[in-house]
Amino acid sequence: MTTPESTGSRSPADASGPPPPGRDIAEILRGQYDTGRTRPLSWRLAQLDGLKRMVREREEEILAALAIDVGKPHFEGYAAEVAYVAKDIAHAQRHLASWLKPRQVKTPLMTQPGKSRIVPEPLGVVLIIAPWNYPFGLSMSPLVGALAAGNCAVVKPSEIAPETSALIASRLPDYVDDCCVKVVEGGVPETTDLLAQRWDHIFYTGNGQVGRIVMTAAAKHLTPVTLELGGKSPCIIDSDANLTVAARRIAWGKWTNAGQTCVAPDYVLVHRDVHDALLDELAATVRRFWGDDPQRSPDFGRIVNTRHHQRLMKLMDSGDVFLGGHSDEADRYIAPTILVNVAPDSPVMRDEIFGPILPVLQVGDLDEAIVFVNRRPKPLALYLFAQDEQVHQQVIARTSSGGMTINHAWLHLTVRDLPFGGIGESGMGCYHGQASFDTFSHRKSVLVQSTRLDPPLLYPPYGGTKEKLLKHLL
Repeated sequence: MTTPESTGSRSPADASGPPPPGRDIAEILRGQYDTGRTRPLSWRLAQLDGLKRMVREREEEILAALAIDVGKPHFEGYAAEVAYVAKDIAHAQRHLASWLKPRQVKTPLMTQPGKSRIVPEPLGVVLIIAPWNYPFGLSMSPLVGALAAGNCAVVKPSEIAPETSALIASRLPDYVDDCCVKVVEGGVPETTDLLAQRWDHIFYTGNGQVGRIVMTAAAKHLTPVTLELGGKSPCIIDSDANLTVAARRIAWGKWTNAGQTCVAPDYVLVHRDVHDALLDELAATVRRFWGDDPQRSPDFGRIVNTRHHQRLMKLMDSGDVFLGGHSDEADRYIAPTILVNVAPDSPVMRDEIFGPILPVLQVGDLDEAIVFVNRRPKPLALYLFAQDEQVHQQVIARTSSGGMTINHAWLHLTVRDLPFGGIGESGMGCYHGQASFDTFSHRKSVLVQSTRLDPPLLYPPYGGTKEKLLKHLL
């Protein structure tokens, strides 16, 4: 629990505990925000320190909840959620003082004598709606940015990951200022109620269908939004790619969390000259990673629920099964699966797969791959495996995606000085590192002028001399 000294004293009618019936939680928090308690650097650092202690002290509880909710292996839960959030916090703590400093900019002659600067200020009261696939990490990582920027926040964890949601709801208030940070559990009705309220920013991670609902609700109050969506992230394999390395990295990127990752390679476009060799390397890699029976491996995850399991199994008919295809609905298991002879308009190629099924399609050359990608909605991520740097530059210049990693998968999102976000149907806005601070801040423009001089140029009466001088100055 944060101390009164670190968070500000509480009034008798403070905002701790659940909001009283009929009261708007956003307005309750706005009352706290308006006191100014969230603005000092000391308050922000205290919240980050509280989050850091929560991650450290509750690590095993978090990993246990992730295993129950999404069948996440211990290593994956630690690396992709616990350690990832800890690194986010440490990065923000290290740089927050410099992010807060006003930035001086040049003041033109017309506005002299004066000084101009950009001052970051909190947005106010923000709503964070988290997904189920990384239910702890994608609740806490945006919260790091919101608190670093000095906001009050409501976190809405996913009801599809109930153990993690309950853990966040019960434990988070012990580590942060619970007058200014709230957790709201529940499903569609609770989320609908939250979206009806007036927020200063909404940060949503999930799918495009719900993203449109969020954006529609936000428009009623002209609330800005960050939408971290997804899409079909392509993986292009050129003829000169190191296939052994490519297979390991694609397999890791695709089948981590049983493929339930927004930046997982969704499909592969491989040069026909190396098509068969890549398939053989992928099959060998799957056996090395998870054995002959991945269902028995402690390192292979599970599908989140029966509904998603059934949805994914319907996609198996979109091509011929080269590898995998096995499933166990009672265990929420689907084997690492590769489909070949997949038609570009087949069901598996229409929407984001979000599961352990990997379509592999042949292309004749790099141009064909680029055209294929560009005729589809802009993806959240794009991957390229090629040795030729000119090929790298071609794909960078001729495609559009939220982010890109060359000769690996995912890793661009681990570089905290790289903004992470989508474009077009894969999302809008970005976060990570300073981009998180900026997302939850307003960059206020401030001009301070001296009263020692007051040139008459701008004041009437006007005349030819003033007009000539104005043209010269502008």
